[in-house]
Amino acid sequence: MKFFIDTANLDQIKEANDLGILDGVTTNPSLMAKEGITGTQNILEHYVKICNIVDGDVSAEVVSTDFEGMMREAHELVKLHDNIVVKIPMIKDGIKAIKALTDEGIKTNCTLVFSAGQAILAAKAGATYLSPFIGRVDDITWDGLDLVAQIAHIYDMNGFTTEVLAASIRNPLHIVKCAEIGADVVTCPLNSILGLLKHPLTDIGLEKFLADYRKGNA
Repeated sequence: MKFFIDTANLDQIKEANDLGILDGVTTNPSLMAKEGITGTQNILEHYVKICNIVDGDVSAEVVSTDFEGMMREAHELVKLHDNIVVKIPMIKDGIKAIKALTDEGIKTNCTLVFSAGQAILAAKAGATYLSPFIGRVDDITWDGLDLVAQIAHIYDMNGFTTEVLAASIRNPLHIVKCAEIGADVVTCPLNSILGLLKHPLTDIGLEKFLADYRKGNA
């Protein structure tokens, strides 16, 4: 399972990359705005900065909602860097754009996915990645992990090559469960990735080892 970090914060991207386990980055207009990155030119320049840190796919999101606009933005985005994957929303014109971009050999990430039906359409259109939103599904009292498992099963049964990119990760347990149920990729905030490091028995054991070492060298 691949690890992407979901942020526009360059320091966090560098920290995750320095761990040696980072495979890519996802971001969106909201995450850009959170870092104070606004305006088309500034956003485009920021994507390049991200691509220069990570040796892997970087999802860059279109903001148009019509076919022509999405195609125009997609062509502009892929010129920025070879790592760019065009992030397209799960809407009617989005599916059309995914199909057209796939036919051109351009990688896509279908985002804002909340149902298996949507996942089937994206796979049929040839999306490289599909992003079901676990946390947001949980927020409406459905089970986001069940959705990921259902999509992974459907893709496996039908031989779809689209990778299931589990998004809206809220905690380290989400990451572990995604690995169990067959997600190809998880994209998560830095704190969820770092949370995988933590276990009280590790802390207790390390402290014991160090205490015994200090005794022997007193």
